[in-house]
Amino acid sequence: MNTLKKTGLLAAFSVTVFSCNHTGRDSSGSVMPELKNLTQYVDPYIGTGDHGHVFMGANVPFGLVQLGPVNISQGWDWCSGYHISDSTIMGFSHTHLSGTGIGDLGDISFMPVIGDVKLERGRPEDKESGMYSLFDRSTEKVRPGYYAVHLNRHGIDVELTATKRVGFHKYRFPESSDARIIIDLVHGIGWDAVTEGRVIQENDTVVSGYRYSKGWANDQKIYFTAVFSKPVKDFRLDSQVRETKEGEERRYTFAQLLFDTKANEDLYAKVALSPASVENAKLNMASELPGWDFERTRTDADAAWNKELNKIDFQTGDHKTTRVFYTALYHTMIAPSEFCDVNKDYYGTDKQIHQNASFTNYTTFSLWDTYRAAHPLMTIIHPEKMPDIVNTMLTVYKEQGKLPVWHLMANETDCMVGNPGVCVVADAMLKGFGRFDKNYAYEALKSSVMRDERGQKWMREYGYIPFDKENESVAKTMEYAIADWSVAEVAKAMGKEDDYKYFKQLSEGYKHFFDPALRFMRGKDSEGKFREPFDPFHSVHRENDYTEGTAWQYTWLVPHDADGLVGLFGSKEAFLEKLDSLFIVKGDMGNEASPDISGLIGQYAHGNEPSHHVIYLYTVTGEPAKTAEKVREVLETMYTDQPAGLCGNEDVGQMSAWYVLSALGFYQVEPAGGRYYFGSPLMNEASVDAGNGKVFRIVAKNNSTVNKYMKSVTLNGKPCNRLYIDFKDIAAGGELVFEMSHTP
Repeated sequence: MNTLKKTGLLAAFSVTVFSCNHTGRDSSGSVMPELKNLTQYVDPYIGTGDHGHVFMGANVPFGLVQLGPVNISQGWDWCSGYHISDSTIMGFSHTHLSGTGIGDLGDISFMPVIGDVKLERGRPEDKESGMYSLFDRSTEKVRPGYYAVHLNRHGIDVELTATKRVGFHKYRFPESSDARIIIDLVHGIGWDAVTEGRVIQENDTVVSGYRYSKGWANDQKIYFTAVFSKPVKDFRLDSQVRETKEGEERRYTFAQLLFDTKANEDLYAKVALSPASVENAKLNMASELPGWDFERTRTDADAAWNKELNKIDFQTGDHKTTRVFYTALYHTMIAPSEFCDVNKDYYGTDKQIHQNASFTNYTTFSLWDTYRAAHPLMTIIHPEKMPDIVNTMLTVYKEQGKLPVWHLMANETDCMVGNPGVCVVADAMLKGFGRFDKNYAYEALKSSVMRDERGQKWMREYGYIPFDKENESVAKTMEYAIADWSVAEVAKAMGKEDDYKYFKQLSEGYKHFFDPALRFMRGKDSEGKFREPFDPFHSVHRENDYTEGTAWQYTWLVPHDADGLVGLFGSKEAFLEKLDSLFIVKGDMGNEASPDISGLIGQYAHGNEPSHHVIYLYTVTGEPAKTAEKVREVLETMYTDQPAGLCGNEDVGQMSAWYVLSALGFYQVEPAGGRYYFGSPLMNEASVDAGNGKVFRIVAKNNSTVNKYMKSVTLNGKPCNRLYIDFKDIAAGGELVFEMSHTP
């Protein structure tokens, strides 16, 4: 194992930077207009250290294929398969997660080797066991859409790039009569375990197959076809066949493809994926990568990322801030991932293949995290994707009976608490997005929050979830209340007055937990008695009244009803006094506290999502200067340009989306509807491509580290006499001007 020093990182990164603006080609081959070269500012190493858990490898925005290295090591900090502390590679797999707290995927792994190796994971301390290799960080080259490394053990140079559905490998072998590529269908990442896999040789340059597995997602299926640039000398299948209790055979497969290679000979492999069939994988290959031009594919991947990064032209005089910003923006576009073929076939939650869908199907919805900032950011910079996102969620509802909670590879994991998919669909409806059935969408919202599962029936019976009925009762109630408010707002907009009143009342369920004597949210039992004993600092991971948190953090989880929360404290002054203390107080959370409670300022935990709106409660309640102070502190101390540059799990773009929105000067506090409350912009000027030919320009005059307070705000030249901007104003284009000052 080795660690990375700052100088090594910069040296490895600097060689990947383009020096000038460039043109690229879109998927149809048309020449795109000249764009700013923004990929040069993206550093994929940010978040690979500490507990960031980000993906490292080659992909394109929102692509199914995420092709990158997998370390031998397993554990919480290897949820993506890669950690900066590791110096081993056991294969290059085509699917990964980015920033999650649970490991999964790692499908269809390829590993180039010389000679016979043991087809097992191996041990880092034994340099001859297993099929892995050590590598030196100095040989890595990484940038959006491209990854390269030298495998020390075998003397092989590896380069990777990708399209949406095809991974492209380039291996430079030494001279050998026993060069091999191992196709590994056995090993996955984290919880993943193969249930069945097969590799079939179709001819001397083509193999195909599939991998079924079980992990966080309970029933995963992925199909592939691989084409090689030279004929395979020998094909060896190493299968373990096991018989199930039902008498079925399950085949777990390694395949070894043997080649003769000359010194420094380049051997290429193209690997297309499909969630539907091998035939569709071949169709994806023919459509996206029919040729063998690796450099062109690599350039196109860079252009695809550059096009998306140009959604925001973020101008600041600080190079470090620019790197952190564009890396954050990059992280927000790794997922959701397209989970369909070029002909729109997809594998559904109902475990059926659906052909020629009328929309692009997506997967990897970390919604407990992303409903807070990542999806509100997407509504601004990717409005063209929102109808497909909503139609995907409505299709999930049709196939499983509820909107997604944490959806992965056609599986509902039910991970985390609440009904976050409800918030995303409600937000899209309230913001006026089209191309989906509004009445059906409302049915999905209402039906999803009226189910009896996951503690929801207690909400209707008691108005809250008692702790003697469910674990994490406070967190569940408060998250359900947020979703109920979202349904209420849609009901009001659609003129459904009775539904509005009903769900509005449910959305106030959080009030049951407030203890006016101690001024904390506390668990209550079914008889209305507070849990005793009570320690607002104490946390037991997934076993007490809070989800990855404490009473100090969950007391503020009312983004939908700040006025109601203030009212519980009796006065605005009492509310602010308590909120001030959140950022100062310190205490022992105990040995069983969740590791997700990180990025602490006092007891404010920026490393975990339930805290992400809390700083903006100052602005919501009329104290924007305090928001400005805390926003700047988080932007400047909790995000850096180093591998440990994130203070918690990236969580599929949420941590980074908070940074992007906050750096622009605002944040959506309420879960739906589109009021973005002001904070403290980090840049001098930014232009946001809001779609439909509209550009929203943000200017921060006299901005600096000291001048972090808003002196005045104008919108399109007129005074903005409110502390937020509406989504409709951003979407319409125009200009927001902050006049900054050193005086609160």
